[in-house]
Amino acid sequence: MQIIIRKLIYLILLYLISIQGYGDVEKIFGESNMLDSDNFKKATFGSGCFWCTEAVFERVEGIHSVVSGYTGGDIENPTYEQICSGSTGHAEVTQITYDPGITTYDELLQIFWRTHDPTTLNRQGNDVGSQYRSVIFYHDDEQKHLAERYKEDLNASGAWKDPIVTEIVPLTVFYKAEDYHQNYYENNPNQGYCAFIIAPKLEKFEKVFKEKIKND
Repeated sequence: MQIIIRKLIYLILLYLISIQGYGDVEKIFGESNMLDSDNFKKATFGSGCFWCTEAVFERVEGIHSVVSGYTGGDIENPTYEQICSGSTGHAEVTQITYDPGITTYDELLQIFWRTHDPTTLNRQGNDVGSQYRSVIFYHDDEQKHLAERYKEDLNASGAWKDPIVTEIVPLTVFYKAEDYHQNYYENNPNQGYCAFIIAPKLEKFEKVFKEKIKND
């Protein structure tokens, strides 16, 4: 009930601020602070193009928000053009705000590893470069230990014929990507990459994880 009330307050404030011309509500209150709850946590994953990862996790029950961005690099406030050069050290990532009472970090890890190829170094399909590397940026020691244990178990299980190359490193500074990258698939379903790469991936994902898909 408290979460619903917070959302309603946020939406009312967003409406009032927009009609008064005060600009971006997130810049005034801090990104998603009005919606954050003590019950919400964050996870940050890199698994290739963030358009794909975002589209997958947006469909998962218990996910409050998914933001595409950059982290793990050497310069401040990188642009998409700089990221694409592969020279900044950043990875394309999605930062997920979720309710662990509905979907646990273990379940997010399961989705992460089963929706991309964690054995190809700096590559996912035709997307090549260090910005597309498989990487988990952990937010705390618990996430670190869970990710490391899961990776060890997967390697031992022989789930893939090649070893997993997924990096597990601490999150440093997360930079939100440009606005046109946010909610990209939903806004551009007929764009070539979305139609031929993301759509089939989502169809497969929804079959495998049908019990975790949002009802709305």
